[in-house]
Amino acid sequence: MSRFVQALAAMLPLACAGGLAACVDQAAGGGTGSRDQITAVGSSTVYPFTTIVAEQYLANNPQARPPVVESTGTGAGFKLFCAGIGAAHPDIEDASRRMRRREYDACAQRGVAAIMEVQIGIDGIAFAEARDGPGMALTPADIYRALAAAPLGRRNAARLWRDVNPALPAIPIQVYGPPATSGTRDALAELIMAKGCEAIEPDTVALHDRDLNAFAARCQRIREDGAYIDAGENDNLIVQKLRGNPDALGIFGYGYLEENSDVVRGVALNGVTPTYATIAGGTYPGARPLFIYVKKAHVHAIPGLRAFLRQYAALWGADGPLVKRGLIAAPLAVQRRSSAIIANEVALDPRELP
Repeated sequence: MSRFVQALAAMLPLACAGGLAACVDQAAGGGTGSRDQITAVGSSTVYPFTTIVAEQYLANNPQARPPVVESTGTGAGFKLFCAGIGAAHPDIEDASRRMRRREYDACAQRGVAAIMEVQIGIDGIAFAEARDGPGMALTPADIYRALAAAPLGRRNAARLWRDVNPALPAIPIQVYGPPATSGTRDALAELIMAKGCEAIEPDTVALHDRDLNAFAARCQRIREDGAYIDAGENDNLIVQKLRGNPDALGIFGYGYLEENSDVVRGVALNGVTPTYATIAGGTYPGARPLFIYVKKAHVHAIPGLRAFLRQYAALWGADGPLVKRGLIAAPLAVQRRSSAIIANEVALDPRELP
């Protein structure tokens, strides 16, 4: 019997939510054999940070197999993560937004009920333009008017930024951004589009409390007529697009803005430019927490996973390599709480999820 199977067998009371047959199948790795390397899926924003941790983990554990880290997008990553317990399923989900209750419920239905939620730091959803771009400065209301499918309940007919706001330049609205499976796309909808909608349509504040689906359709649905261009999960591709099209804007995590500051610059929102200080201090409107989610059953089954998580905690401080790569360090109280979750293997309480 492999180490993976032995460890999962020991974890059956915690890992299994179904009957005996389901538990036996999980203990056998879902029929796919054992695995002795760590696997992570999820956010393209968190991907480079998890990759750095994987590199440091290997440097400190040269006998270990290289972790497999995939950039699938937060939403798609949760589907993979929640598909089950066992060797065929990922250990870690990188997430650029918090897990939703319905995602947790989908996990639990497949036996993935004990999940550790670890905030690794903070990020900002950044609007960027080429260094030789027009020098844009926007508000959430501008962005809502430019990118919403039906602002004010009418089909979006704006073609130029000047159509949105007379103070903006008469150049076409072209915004390269992430797909619907991305946590950054979710952050755009929740942190920017929703706020812009509420600013110019005050009645939507009550609609948000009354009917979330109707609010999303009215305030957060992105237009699909070419003004918003789905650039996939490769944020570096957006940087390249901006270099070739100086009139366009791009949307990605702050880390990519920091890494490519010689090519692109941040666009101010409400007069605040995305920087380490403005995101850490909460004055930038697009600030958001970043997470990893970990299956407790796999911590006891996958060789090195516990050490990998401790390596993560050792690198996310203000002077650590993750910050040098573009992560915004979380407040010390958040860092301590996340370290304690890892050390004590504390599962999240689903009642706290949105």
